[in-house]
Amino acid sequence: MAVILRAADRRAVAWRNGGGLTREVAAHPPQSDLGNFDWRVSLAEVRRGGPFSSFPGIDRHMAVISGRLELSISGRDVVSLSSETAPLSFPGEVAVYAEPHAEPATDLNVMTRRGRFTARLTRCGVAASTQVRLEADTTMLLALAPLTLCAAGIDASLSALDAARFSASAETLTVRSLAAGGAFWVIEIRTA
Repeated sequence: MAVILRAADRRAVAWRNGGGLTREVAAHPPQSDLGNFDWRVSLAEVRRGGPFSSFPGIDRHMAVISGRLELSISGRDVVSLSSETAPLSFPGEVAVYAEPHAEPATDLNVMTRRGRFTARLTRCGVAASTQVRLEADTTMLLALAPLTLCAAGIDASLSALDAARFSASAETLTVRSLAAGGAFWVIEIRTA
C-alpha cells in the first residue's frame, strides 16, 4: 500500500537559532515529536551557518538536494556536500556545524533511533523508467522531478519534493520520469 505525502501539505517550522527551517515528511510512530520518534524523515533549508541540534541515541543520515553545504563534524575533516555527493551518516550526539555556500542549501535528513532502526539513502536517476524493489520495512521515495509510480494497485504521480511511503511487500515498483533528467531518493528503513 502506498501513502502519497505531498510537499504542499508540509508545515515549515523555523529553527530556534533562526538559521533555517524544517519540513517533516514522515515520522514513526505517527504524531511523535522530536523527543520520542523511532525514525523521522525531513527536509531542511539551511539559510545561514550554525550548529546542529543534538540528538543523543539517534543516527543521522543526510544528503544535500540543492545548494552546497560545508559540514564540520567533531572528530572528522570538514566536508563539502552538494547534490552530487554521496549521503553522509553520523551520530546525532556529536557536535556538527553547517555553513551554506553563497545561497541556502536544502538537505534530506533521515534520523533513526540507534538499536531499533537503521536507514539507507540511495539517489537514483531515471532516463525513461527504473525499478525499485520494496523490501525494507518502510521504503520512501522522494521525487526530485515529476515522476509516475506503477505497481500492483499503485498508479500515482509525484511532483518535485513529493514523497511516497510503502510498507514491505517484496513488490517491484516502476518509476518513470515525466521530465528529462528525472531523479529521486530512495530511503529504506529497517528494524535493527
